[in-house]
Amino acid sequence: MLTILGFVMIAAFLALIMMKKMSPMAALVLIPALFCILVGQGAHLGDYVLKGIGDLAPTAAMLMFAIIYFGVMIDVGLFDPVVRGILRFCKADPVRVVLGTALLAAIVSLDGDGSTTFMITVSALYPLYKRLKMSLVVMTGVAATANGVMNTLPWGGPTARAATALKLDAGDIFVPMIPALAVGLVAVFALAYVLGRRERKRLGVLTLGDTRVVTEAADEKETEQVLVGAGAGGTGGTAAGTRRGTGGAGTGTDADEDADAAAGSGDPADDDGLQVLDPRRATLRPKLYWFNAALTAALLTLLILQVMPIPVLFLLGAALALTVNFPHMADQKARVAAHAENVLNVSGMVFAAAVFTGVLTGTGMVEHMARWLVSGIPDALGPHMGLVTGVLSIPLTYFMSNDGFYFGIVPILAEAGAAHGVTPVEIARASLVGQALHMSSPLVPAVYVLVGMAKVEFGDHTRFTVKWAALTSLVVLGAGVLFGIL
Repeated sequence: MLTILGFVMIAAFLALIMMKKMSPMAALVLIPALFCILVGQGAHLGDYVLKGIGDLAPTAAMLMFAIIYFGVMIDVGLFDPVVRGILRFCKADPVRVVLGTALLAAIVSLDGDGSTTFMITVSALYPLYKRLKMSLVVMTGVAATANGVMNTLPWGGPTARAATALKLDAGDIFVPMIPALAVGLVAVFALAYVLGRRERKRLGVLTLGDTRVVTEAADEKETEQVLVGAGAGGTGGTAAGTRRGTGGAGTGTDADEDADAAAGSGDPADDDGLQVLDPRRATLRPKLYWFNAALTAALLTLLILQVMPIPVLFLLGAALALTVNFPHMADQKARVAAHAENVLNVSGMVFAAAVFTGVLTGTGMVEHMARWLVSGIPDALGPHMGLVTGVLSIPLTYFMSNDGFYFGIVPILAEAGAAHGVTPVEIARASLVGQALHMSSPLVPAVYVLVGMAKVEFGDHTRFTVKWAALTSLVVLGAGVLFGIL
């Protein structure tokens, strides 16, 4: 019964948020509370919730201070040169913009923290997507999928968990997986190219200040047309972005429908994201640019080296950034207030997710669901437990936290594999396959940073991204089998 109710609870949650019948925060709280009562454990609901909150409190603290830190860095102009560089590369061409999204997300993911990746990526690219009226779910989908593939780095979390759970060396797990993960990253860039082509076809000819614009027809003829706008080209702050009729009413595909829904009204008054790039904003601190750059580089280095817990590092970084850049108390309060909405939205979602994970774990639903899945594996598949683990990792890492999967299910799969001669290290490698999809899971706090900063509905992001992320995971799995890794 717990197995059935567990699957029904997850299905009900996903259905309600994707159909926009409930907000994610409300669904994360009310649905598990209802199912906790249905399984007869309503009296323990408070204990489960407090346990979940306790487990996720460090994550919530990290996100709160990370948002403040990177918000301040955006305010003072640290990322303005990055945005200008991306604009020069993208040249108002949707294909280049989406490819740039994948590249930036992959590079920043080297720090091993999804929240940092999403804050930097969205901060740099959101104004450009808004100016060109491109689909914001394309940005969130590509960024999440790229980060998911890169999340398998030894310091990213999943690999370390798998190594700990099975008492293995993280290097023995990760290094042989590099070819398969590289293929997965290539798949992400291929996906970005395809989605960029769809956006180019949907939008038609674009202009963005003094930029060179590649149109669909020009791409076929391998020519470019120079279109001069009225604004200051290359900054994204004042240049005018328009689209000109080329039948850009859509192609009837799911991607186009999602793009139309998420791209925005196109009204300049709605282009609020461009305010962060105003070259005349009062919060700019050009004389402190290199200090801020050095501080950010030092912070990311300390994150990778894991010198201190991540929440502590971001807390110290945020306090230092505020104090140096805004020495007056009133200015510090103003900067905190400016980012309070993002802080509240993200931290609120994390604590709401604590209800979901607390009930799912506390009632025993996760354990029953895992054992049911493992028991359903035919004996004939025993010698292929590596492949089975890879397949199971795709849905299970989406519906569960990494801790639940790697510490609760992977050991069970390893035991089943050992009975058929499959080594634990093969199981550990296969367990990394589903990470491309995992980063869009409603149980991953970082995804709420992504959709919150991009102003995208979580249901829209889920509906658009799941199929592409799952496909990327299958590509990694196929490459692992082809290379003899799994």
